[in-house]
Amino acid sequence: MQERAAWLAWAQISGIGPVSLQRLQEHFGSLTRAWTAPLDELGSVNGIGPTVLKAIAAQRPQLDPDAFLSHHLRANPTFWTPADPDYPRLLKEIPDPPAVLYYRGNPALLDAQGHTPVVAIVGTRDPSDYAQRWTRKLAVVLAKNDIAVISGMAEGIDTQAHLGCLEAKGQTIAVLGTGTDIAYPPRNRALHQQILERGLAISEYPAGTQPNRAHFPRRNRMIAALSRATLVMEAPQRSGALITAYMANDYGRDVYVLPGTLDNPRAAGCLGLMTKGAQLILGEGHLLELLGTIPTLDPIPVKSPGIPVAAKVEMPALSADLQKVWTLVQSLYEGSGQTALSFDRLVQDAAQPANEVSSALLQLELMGLVTQLPGMRYAVAM
Repeated sequence: MQERAAWLAWAQISGIGPVSLQRLQEHFGSLTRAWTAPLDELGSVNGIGPTVLKAIAAQRPQLDPDAFLSHHLRANPTFWTPADPDYPRLLKEIPDPPAVLYYRGNPALLDAQGHTPVVAIVGTRDPSDYAQRWTRKLAVVLAKNDIAVISGMAEGIDTQAHLGCLEAKGQTIAVLGTGTDIAYPPRNRALHQQILERGLAISEYPAGTQPNRAHFPRRNRMIAALSRATLVMEAPQRSGALITAYMANDYGRDVYVLPGTLDNPRAAGCLGLMTKGAQLILGEGHLLELLGTIPTLDPIPVKSPGIPVAAKVEMPALSADLQKVWTLVQSLYEGSGQTALSFDRLVQDAAQPANEVSSALLQLELMGLVTQLPGMRYAVAM
């Protein structure tokens, strides 16, 4: 609970964004420890300059993380932070995961480990009849094949994607640029309600947050990260859907496009993506074939009780500092009866600075001796 409160509190500090939070967490080992760190040590973290330090100095004394968490829960009872075990694994893999991910609806639709297949469908807010028809058809076929559809609940292609999925009684996820309680655009109020009842709405913005132009490009990164593939149905040369496609490509996801005609300016962005390697969708069956070639995610390994580590891992030579942490991990692991150990427990028992323990754990992980699990927990590798 302390680490969850720390993520939430740090997210309120001006100038501290997702990238800075990642750096703070890596430097101190936990944001709880970073919260009590002196300003000069905070200033040694890359990206924390004088302006941000001034904001921290002014705002941190006014925030009590635990009290703020209790107050925040009244208006926002359901959210995840990277400290929570249900925080999506796929978001943790991008450089700037949301510090707080609010949700309403059925959270089970967003598999924390990323094993449930999710496909993004994006495109222009002003699509042709052809693009609308094919968006609906593909959303239906994905839903009928137990593939969740994720989109941004905008007008046009997004709306058709959600409706097609709901029509087929499938699973749909809406990533919003507002609070999860806000229906935007207003004409999608009924769709918003359906998604809350039968799907899932997520956002990095708290309840009551109204539309803001800057929010929508930011939400596109989450659509790209949470999907195993992105379908761009129709998009002009300047389109938010292209931002999603480029981000998906950066994250190592597949990008597919619906072929359009040369005389349709709404399809110009899709044609451009084709020249950059995006694959063509040639029909419903063809799409399913393409999706069938996407490799599954590797499971996060957890040591099975009773299996000796020596039988699975050839021990490399360790320095004295690494040997101390490794011995501690083994002794705690074998004596606790648990499958994983919290970072805070390891720091406490090691009686070393958090950054030194974090560095040692990272090196042990690279050697194949330790595995990091969601929620800052560590297990002996199999």
